[in-house]
Amino acid sequence: MQIVHVDTLDDPRLAAYTQLTEIQLRNRLEPEKGMFIAESPKVIDRALDAHVEPLSFLVEEPWLEGMTREFAQIDAEWGPDIPIFVASPALLKQLTGYRMHRGALCAMHRWPLPSVEDVCSGARRVAVMENIVDFTNVGAIMRSAAALGVDAVLVTPSCGDPLYRRAARVSMGTVFQVPWTRIGSDVHDWPDAGLAQLHGLGFTTVAMALTDDSISMQELTRRLHLPCDDPQSIGKIALVFGTEGDGLKHRTIARTDLTVKIPMYHGVDSLNVAASTAVAFYATQMD
Repeated sequence: MQIVHVDTLDDPRLAAYTQLTEIQLRNRLEPEKGMFIAESPKVIDRALDAHVEPLSFLVEEPWLEGMTREFAQIDAEWGPDIPIFVASPALLKQLTGYRMHRGALCAMHRWPLPSVEDVCSGARRVAVMENIVDFTNVGAIMRSAAALGVDAVLVTPSCGDPLYRRAARVSMGTVFQVPWTRIGSDVHDWPDAGLAQLHGLGFTTVAMALTDDSISMQELTRRLHLPCDDPQSIGKIALVFGTEGDGLKHRTIARTDLTVKIPMYHGVDSLNVAASTAVAFYATQMD
C-alpha cells in the first residue's frame, strides 16, 4: 500500500470522491473502467472478500491503524501500489457534511455483470426488483435476500443500482455476497422478454400484489412444499416486487403465473417494499 496524506479536497487524485456523481462514476466507460464507492470498513471488507478490485482509499486518519488487516489483504492480492489517501476528520467533514464515523471510503472497479442464465444456474428461488428506485430499499432488499437464503436477485433496467454508495452501505456489504445482475439491458426488455426468459429457465413467476385473484402467502407456501409430482407443486420460484408507491406494472401482473398477497389487518393495505420482501423471503424458504 502507499500511504498518501492529503490536506485539501482539491487534490485531483481525489476526484472520484469529491467531483464525480454516482452516475458519472458508473458510466465512466462502464464496465471496463466504471467505478463505485464503498463506504465503511464492513462494506469494504465484504467487497474485498468477494475479490472486488480496489482502486484507492480515502481514510480518516484515526481509522488508519485499525485497517491494517484490509491493507495487508490488498497487498497480498492486488500488490503494494494501491494508494491510501489519508485526511483529517475536519477535512473529511467538509466532504460529507458530517463527521464520517464509518471511517473509510474505497473507490472500487465495477465488474462486468454476469448473464441471467449464469446467475440463475442452480437457483431455486430468485427475487426480481422491478423499478425500485429508493437506494435504502434496494440495499435493505439485498440484505434480506442474503440473510434469508435467496439464491439470486435480478434487477430490471429502471431499478436503482445496488452498487450505489447508500444501497451498498444499507445492504451491509451483502450486495457482494448475493449473486445478482440486470434482467434486460433496455427498459423495453421488461416485463415481456424478462418474464419469458424466467419461464424458459423453469421458474414459476409470482407477482407480489393485491388483486382480486391473489392467493395468500400461506397458499403459496403450501404449494412450495408439495411433492414434485403434484400438479400444483412449485419447484423453482421467481418473486417479483414492484416500485415504491405504484407497485408492479399491470403488464407484469398479467404475465406472471401467480399473484400473491400478504394478509393484512387493521385496514392496512400494504407494506413498504423492503418489509414485504423480508416477509416473502422468510415465508418461502424451501429447505
